[in-house]
Amino acid sequence: MKGVHMAEKILITGGAGFIGCHAVKYFAEAGYQVVVLDNLSRKGTTDNADWLKKRFPITLYRTDVRDFKKLQEVFAREKPFAAVLHLAAQVAVTTSVADPRDDFEINALGTFNLLECFRTYCPDALFMYASTNKVYGNLGGAAISEQNGRYRFRDIDAVTESQCLDFHSPYGCSKGSADQYVIDYARIYDLRTVCFRQSCIYGTRQFGVEDQGWVAWFVIAGVLGLPATIYGDGKQVRDILFVDDLIRLYALAIRKKDLLRGEAFNIGGGPDNTLSLLELIDMLRQNGLALPCDFSNWRPGDQRVFISDNTKAQTVLDWKPMVSPRQGTEKLLGWVKENQPLLKKILTG
Repeated sequence: MKGVHMAEKILITGGAGFIGCHAVKYFAEAGYQVVVLDNLSRKGTTDNADWLKKRFPITLYRTDVRDFKKLQEVFAREKPFAAVLHLAAQVAVTTSVADPRDDFEINALGTFNLLECFRTYCPDALFMYASTNKVYGNLGGAAISEQNGRYRFRDIDAVTESQCLDFHSPYGCSKGSADQYVIDYARIYDLRTVCFRQSCIYGTRQFGVEDQGWVAWFVIAGVLGLPATIYGDGKQVRDILFVDDLIRLYALAIRKKDLLRGEAFNIGGGPDNTLSLLELIDMLRQNGLALPCDFSNWRPGDQRVFISDNTKAQTVLDWKPMVSPRQGTEKLLGWVKENQPLLKKILTG
């Protein structure tokens, strides 16, 4: 991102979250003026915000995306933005089942509020939305088999953007509704918008918990000696993507924003970067972590296998993952070991 003019601003919602704090760091170092919007409700976000403020001259608004009036005030005060990166969300399927109204208001209404501010105050910018692979639900009955102790697609290698949407769980519905609003605002209002249907993102400063952020959660549980539960049989497979690779994607999207009007991209580790839960646990045990796990029932909307086909992103944005699962988990493991007091305070305090 060399050559960015200091006057350019980027708004990052959820900027004190896991992905958000990495995005803030990247764009601040690249010369952007970074405006962060976060209600600091999630565990660890206050610590991330403090970490960011000590290092970068960011502007932080403790604001909720559900509060349309406050959003309007932020946009009116800080405009214009070169880009809006919308990461703020309710992120767990289990939480959405327990409180579907809250999930809807954060994910669907919150995104709608931001889109309305975007088209009013900075319609020439780029709107990037962190969507999810959960918009594909159970993949329309895609044939799945078990081989070598893991699930696999029987007839395809990975999921492309042509896969039919099939929202499953309140979380899938709220994120999927927002996904479609982002795409349609490009068609109806001629805006630059893009949805990144992200698979399993993991990395440092991820305060993973049992129902969200599973790679980080198993690493943290192994280091801190916390009890861990596998929901299902542990043979479910995901393509995992290290957070640095994702942030690089966001930067490439800004460079090529004129190509992005209502586009959607599947973004994950791809076929070369897959792990089952059992394989991750075995990898961690090879690194010396004693990680006993209990088993429990499958959770609603849990896919047996999901692997992103990144071909479109590679073709349009010249992007592909660079960090392997072993490299990424070793980086994460090192960070967790170095930050045990912080993690104990956040997750068990």
